[in-house]
Amino acid sequence: MVEDLKRKLFIVPAVLLLLSSAQAGNTDRVLGRNCTDFQTANFLRGSKLKVQFLLFTSSSPSCGELVLADDGIKNSSFNSSLETKIIIHGFRALGTKPSWIEGLVRAILHISHVNVIAVDWVYGSTGAYPSAVENVTQLALSISQFISKLLALGVSGTSIHIIGVSLGAHVGGLVGQFHGGQLGRITGLDPAGPKYTRASPEERLDPGDALFVEAIHTDSDNFGIRIPVGHIDYFVNGGKDQPGCPRFISAGLLEQAGVSVRKLPKEVKVYLMTSPSAPFCVHHSLVEFHLQKKRNIITSIEITLSGNNTKETAKIIIPKHKETGKRLLAHRVPLCQINSVTLKYVPKNQFWRKDESSIVGEFCAASLPLNTNRTMSCLPWNLTLPSNTDISYVLPAACA
Repeated sequence: MVEDLKRKLFIVPAVLLLLSSAQAGNTDRVLGRNCTDFQTANFLRGSKLKVQFLLFTSSSPSCGELVLADDGIKNSSFNSSLETKIIIHGFRALGTKPSWIEGLVRAILHISHVNVIAVDWVYGSTGAYPSAVENVTQLALSISQFISKLLALGVSGTSIHIIGVSLGAHVGGLVGQFHGGQLGRITGLDPAGPKYTRASPEERLDPGDALFVEAIHTDSDNFGIRIPVGHIDYFVNGGKDQPGCPRFISAGLLEQAGVSVRKLPKEVKVYLMTSPSAPFCVHHSLVEFHLQKKRNIITSIEITLSGNNTKETAKIIIPKHKETGKRLLAHRVPLCQINSVTLKYVPKNQFWRKDESSIVGEFCAASLPLNTNRTMSCLPWNLTLPSNTDISYVLPAACA
């Protein structure tokens, strides 16, 4: 999970006790406005639920404005004509402020002119994980009541986007359920698994909680949920720990990336890959090899794309009695900047049987996603690949 759940597995130095003694609600002044920070709780004793709603705007992206209910919203910098994004953090084992919250707020306000509401429930999310889970329903009710105040001001329910991280993803699901699934969008960033994997849809995030529900899974091999919980579920690098990141930290995605919300499928799984270093984004290509004739043994072909200081290798496996093998290959530059492809047929020699000395077939590649304007591009001749021999070919692909 994105949260500190994993950190509780380690011995916490006694010096961390000093962190819990800091007073909540420290204020500074930015352009004449009082700035309120997240609360800090004592992780040894646990805490009752105390909720704060902090407003961030494009004019003051680093200053959290404490927004109270009723007239407090009217007298704040909240702009009812803008879309509203509500961020809900998850389990805080040590009772500290989420380290990622400021970066996420700035990233949102950098690309969008919106209201950003950060829900501070550090009190109630600290201590033991089961105790935090017990506070989920009450927290969801508090957030739902806050949203009702926004709706009373004329805010459109479809303009509200909840971003829930870890345990906060399921909180967002309950909030959406309380509003009849009519809020605009819920994004679950690595929704929590413990206590929720076998829960009913009414108890966790599910596609009925908003008009559009998506989830991005980056820790499903540990504390993240492993089942689909949205209209679309993204399993980044298979949903497991991400390359290039500290083992217990993962990121999220902010934009909808062109997904149409008019006719939504249910529980679609989407898989993508990332690189091990910043900016982490990569281009995806589909590579295929078509055998001229079927074989009664598994065929293994190593594929290497080279160009512009990049070199990426993958292996295509063609099952026995099949003609075609496919593989998704990630690379740092667009496919049109790949200069050559190197192919190597790796025979499956066995003690009692020797594989063929060469194979014949066709190689094709295409940038993803495929659409009516983008199709597979194949080398214009059949290739003869001798065993265990690297053979390179120029890959003709023009950039649009």
